[in-house]
Amino acid sequence: MNEALIKVENVSKIYNKGGGSEVIALDNVSLEVFRGEFVALMGASGSGKSSLLNLIGCLDKATSGNILLNGTNTRELGDEEMARIRNSKIGFVFQSFNLLPRTTARENVELPLVYSDKRGISRLAQEALEAVGLGARLHHFPAQLSGGEQQRVAIARALINDPEIILADEPTGNLDLRSSYEIMAILQKLNSQGRTVILVTHEQDVAEHTKRIIRILDGAMVSDEINTAPRKAESELNKLTAKEVRT
Repeated sequence: MNEALIKVENVSKIYNKGGGSEVIALDNVSLEVFRGEFVALMGASGSGKSSLLNLIGCLDKATSGNILLNGTNTRELGDEEMARIRNSKIGFVFQSFNLLPRTTARENVELPLVYSDKRGISRLAQEALEAVGLGARLHHFPAQLSGGEQQRVAIARALINDPEIILADEPTGNLDLRSSYEIMAILQKLNSQGRTVILVTHEQDVAEHTKRIIRILDGAMVSDEINTAPRKAESELNKLTAKEVRT
């Protein structure tokens, strides 16, 4: 069997709240994710799923245990090495979009490469926006875009470094049904192209679009199931469009 791309080994994360008070966000969690998987981390607010995503994404370090990315133990890395992995191997998509309001769509997508020595940044940003269906919105500002379009800009920004892993934290949380289907269709397409996608959600219908559903409760992993028949977001989007035309 192939070596796991992501290996989480007995990981715990404890936050010190001061005054001797501690919060256990994750409690001895272990799991493996292989290349090309589309995984949902599902749980209620405060369950620890976003904390786990942040650890996998090198945004934070575990209190105990190890996280290995492609065989590299991230707990042993310094800040610069963690940043290098974040910038080259991982694309992040967040619920709140995190776009700069006075910056165009193309300029927002260019941001991860602004201080790099890569050439043709504008061309790469345009190609990333075209990949998410926003080739005609290059010069629009976030306020001129719908919520779904803003999230697609955020996905394009995550793609500009051609990452192997996409980490999406509640990417449909602020969106209407149509926009949610559009985002899930893009994530499914990226996964079909070979990228490993891990998505955090508290919604069962969103999780059902993935190939594997891991449930987290009070910082512990309580189930890990293969979804043999993921819902197809593109088909759902087409059905919704047909219904809107009829009405």
